[in-house]
Amino acid sequence: MADCCQDKACDIEALKEKQGAVLKAVLAINAVMFLIEAGAGLMAGSTALLADSLDMLGDSLVYGFSLYVLGRGARWQAASALFKGLIMAAFGFFVLGEAAYRIYNPAVPPADVIGGIGALALFANSICLWLLWRHRSDDINMHSVWLCSRNDIFANVSLFVAAAGVWATGSWWPDMAIGLAIAALFLRSALFVVGRAARQLKTAA
Repeated sequence: MADCCQDKACDIEALKEKQGAVLKAVLAINAVMFLIEAGAGLMAGSTALLADSLDMLGDSLVYGFSLYVLGRGARWQAASALFKGLIMAAFGFFVLGEAAYRIYNPAVPPADVIGGIGALALFANSICLWLLWRHRSDDINMHSVWLCSRNDIFANVSLFVAAAGVWATGSWWPDMAIGLAIAALFLRSALFVVGRAARQLKTAA
């Protein structure tokens, strides 16, 4: 029995180390991509790029907090998921505010910049999703992290739609529409994550 318990403890510790290594890798990728996308979004005046860059920043914060709660109890993991949900909601509302600003200060962003940065972001997030895939069912902490990464893929693909729309119409509306769609995705995911985390916190209490 002692050997069995010891083996289980070793398995848990090994899983914790694997999760930690994956979270450190995706944190670094997202932090770098935030700097690239935020700079490009501000220079190009793109709501879609700025929205996606804020998602990268939010994910970096999320992954850092997820590292902190690795190996802790269900209550800590639920609190981590709640924190992630609130971050997603905050960035969703921020993008809505930025979109409102663009309505009164319109500018047509360059389609090639949106498409090029979007392709780079899609490549980076595909790597993150691949790294997180095998850990998506480990616990609520890793599942919420994987969910964030999955949402990033949808957001990145939508940047190509924004680039094509801007190129075809010569208007800033396609970029605005995609930025608002990304914000809506943030808010929908935030609602799901916060609800699930609140239920787990209640159970843990």
